[in-house]
Amino acid sequence: QVQLVESGGGLVQPGGSLRLSCAASGFTSNYHAIGWFRQAPGKEREGVSCIESGDGSTYYYADAMKGRFTISRDNAKNTVFLQMNSLKPEDTAVYYCAAPNSWRCSEVVSEYHYWGQGTQVTVSS
Repeated sequence: QVQLVESGGGLVQPGGSLRLSCAASGFTSNYHAIGWFRQAPGKEREGVSCIESGDGSTYYYADAMKGRFTISRDNAKNTVFLQMNSLKPEDTAVYYCAAPNSWRCSEVVSEYHYWGQGTQVTVSS
């Protein structure tokens, strides 16, 4: 049974940092891309970042996140991380990790077949 479990969310002040983790089980994440998405109240789910298997190519899907967020993976632990720095109130959302049936990344939500339960990130003073 494929399972993705996120952790690391919480409440942080503006300018602070959080590191999200996505632990994969039931399949080898080494052979799947892993993406991070987020969904704020009243908004559609949007792509945040993705890391491909193989050469580990990374993608960041919005200019607002580039330079502040970093995605990485630990293949030995079947875990993908999202380091988020200089957090802003507009980063507040539920963050999900997801995997397509492919080694390639995509920004398209419907191309992802496996989803975690999400972890809440709240940026507020």
